[in-house]
Amino acid sequence: MLILAPFIFLSTKEADQLISLTLEHLRRDILQMSKPTLEYLVDGAHFPQVPFDIGESYAGLLSNAPRGESSLFFWFFPSTNPDADKEITIWLNGGPGCSSLDGLLQEHGPFLWQSGTYEPVRNPYSWSNLTNIVYIDQPAGTGFSPGPATVQNEIDVSNQFNDFWRRFIQTFSMQGYKVYITGESYAGQYIPYLASGMLDQNDKTHFNLKGIQINDPSINEDNVMIYAPAVPALNYFSTVFSLNDTFMTEINKRADECGYNQFLDKALTFPPPKDFPNAPDPSQHGCDVWDQIIKAATYINPCFNIYHLTDFCPFLWDEMGFPSLAGGPNDYFNQSAVQKALHVPPTNYAVCGGNIFPNGDGSAPSALGPLPSVIERTNNVLIGHGWYDYLLFMNGTLATIQNMTWNGHQGFQKPPVEPLLVPYTDSLNAIANGNGQIPFTADAGAGILGTAHTERGLTFSTVYGSGHEIPQYSPGAAYRQLEFLLGRIKSLQDPGPFTSQ
Repeated sequence: MLILAPFIFLSTKEADQLISLTLEHLRRDILQMSKPTLEYLVDGAHFPQVPFDIGESYAGLLSNAPRGESSLFFWFFPSTNPDADKEITIWLNGGPGCSSLDGLLQEHGPFLWQSGTYEPVRNPYSWSNLTNIVYIDQPAGTGFSPGPATVQNEIDVSNQFNDFWRRFIQTFSMQGYKVYITGESYAGQYIPYLASGMLDQNDKTHFNLKGIQINDPSINEDNVMIYAPAVPALNYFSTVFSLNDTFMTEINKRADECGYNQFLDKALTFPPPKDFPNAPDPSQHGCDVWDQIIKAATYINPCFNIYHLTDFCPFLWDEMGFPSLAGGPNDYFNQSAVQKALHVPPTNYAVCGGNIFPNGDGSAPSALGPLPSVIERTNNVLIGHGWYDYLLFMNGTLATIQNMTWNGHQGFQKPPVEPLLVPYTDSLNAIANGNGQIPFTADAGAGILGTAHTERGLTFSTVYGSGHEIPQYSPGAAYRQLEFLLGRIKSLQDPGPFTSQ
């Protein structure tokens, strides 16, 4: 406020020029106090194809040696929120082999360029409004992180990441900062192993882990996460699929004969049974029900999207260069000007496709490995799930939780049905009353947007209108979940202030 006060009587253009000049001087002052970061500074005022200042950020490569043989790419956005002091949040996409810049550009970064839109826009729900956040391409061979990959399992992933992370903390003088790790999809495998590796260091100077959040996570075998819940989800969303009666009768018969229904009936009880059932084997004849549903759905809707089942044709072109029939005008991060701005050498960038585990991931699913211990050692783990995800199912995640034991008990003792409450904002009220601003960016809904249940340090929160990527489809819900992870609100039923506009 003190900075802006002298400019209030100027024209908008003059005020913007003076504010930009003042911010530039502030950046220079910051750099003088932290010269080692100079080589990583990103020119936010002139970032390629972005018609506004994206703010202060730093990007580049740091070594993952000695346990790695390469380096990892990062893009770090400091927060101006005073509550973010002494904390740093990590975001990871999954794949394996998918770049975390997908999360930045199309989910919750300071600027967004989402599918079908003609230029980037400011993001009022940027996670950098809440916390210092860094987007990291890992393991090596992912996105801008040079390959080839040298990991055989999640222990290798953790070891190489920790060597990188120690350097990151030292480079940006963040010793002792609270660390939170967030991500989605296959990051549900990465993150619990990374978290366990950090906790095992017994080094709060560099690895002061305080909590993790994994959205629509890969945490168990496919028979539990994908195949067992596929037919019940089809039945629930039958009007979206519009499959004929003959197919619906046959696929329900197979789900019953293969034992999927009996498995879910027993697994989804609260508290769970002590003699927890085993999920059926989808390789048995006729039991590949998910594959059959996807094929049938594609005949009805050629643009069927397993990540967001309510999508229909046409495909939207995508600035990230996602492989699809729609294509796109370019692959944004494969442009030389963008790569130069991010301090990376010329790279044949692909948002996904890195061959990370040539021989397969040799580690057990995280729910059968370190996840229960991470819950016990942090008492701050959040698992989020979108209802419209038709790849990794909400009930598959919940069945997995019911088979985990942590903090003295197995599974949730009560059904996870409490509401997820997202506060209303002035911007949303303006839209509802026909006064929305252009460009349209205040696209976060409010009210009861899902469920949120906490027991013994684990929170399970579902989002009604979301697909696989919660921050993309329901940014208000994702923002709220992050507020909870960071300890800014006491529960996801808390009506406290929503700090985004």
